Amino acid sequence: MSSVKWTRKSTRSVSRALQVSHTTAWRLLRAKQYRLRYNRKRLARKSSHDRNEQFLEINRLRTSFARRGQPVISVDAKKRELVGLFKNNGRSWRRTPLDVGMYDFPSDADGVAIPYGVYDVTRGDGFVSVGTSHNTPAFATNGIQKWWSLVGRKMHPGARELLILADSGSSNGVRAHAWKVGLQRIADKTGLKIKVAHYPTGASKWNPVEHRLFSHISTNWAGQPLTDYHTICQLIRHTRTMSGARCKVFLDKAYWPTDKELKDAGIKPEHASETLRIRHSSTLPHWNYIITPRADRRS
Repeated sequence: MSSVKWTRKSTRSVSRALQVSHTTAWRLLRAKQYRLRYNRKRLARKSSHDRNEQFLEINRLRTSFARRGQPVISVDAKKRELVGLFKNNGRSWRRTPLDVGMYDFPSDADGVAIPYGVYDVTRGDGFVSVGTSHNTPAFATNGIQKWWSLVGRKMHPGARELLILADSGSSNGVRAHAWKVGLQRIADKTGLKIKVAHYPTGASKWNPVEHRLFSHISTNWAGQPLTDYHTICQLIRHTRTMSGARCKVFLDKAYWPTDKELKDAGIKPEHASETLRIRHSSTLPHWNYIITPRADRRS
């Protein structure tokens, strides 16, 4: 019995091993609560008290900022996409199927597209900065800066503070010093006091940008090959968010080197020695902090 218990065998295969009919084997398996089951994802460790406390803190901050009329944004990067005639999951209305390449080799691509989304939680509007090199903290904070200069400043003319909801990893990770340096530069340039609240590890699905912006983008370009940057920008631009507004998009053609590339080239990253004007919150300080301008300047 041990030789067949763990395998994914049909009832006919099991019946031969047990020397009974396949209908009898099916009844025996059902009687013992056996089913063909999928794997079920669960957290490897139990949910901590800090996790729930951080969600309560995020809800408190969102309510506080909304009551005072201050902007709240949710940020994150979508997965890296290959630019070219490659298969894109999903279906679209066509008279005939569209032929694409058999293999998705990066060497065959015309480039990469890295969408970094900024979702305005208070208004329901979306903004996407499409990168063409690497998903680095400098690229992420540049996307936030572009959102403020192109959209946020007009939509929130009386803003004095900004709440940013972000995941704990990737380019906007809680441990990324370059991410905090980029936010410090935004605070210095805009005069905004920036409050950051990170979602706990493994909780990115609750980040509003995921299900209120990126989900609509994925639906809009399902089955559409991302053949070039113009097509990508057009598909994002014609995506409507929950508020009914179309997304705004910015194509970031700058090259954002990784720290490893700078190290290999013998170049010290600019952010390595830059000081911050940062204050960690009393509630879960490793996830919540405030960055204030180093000078009274607004632009």
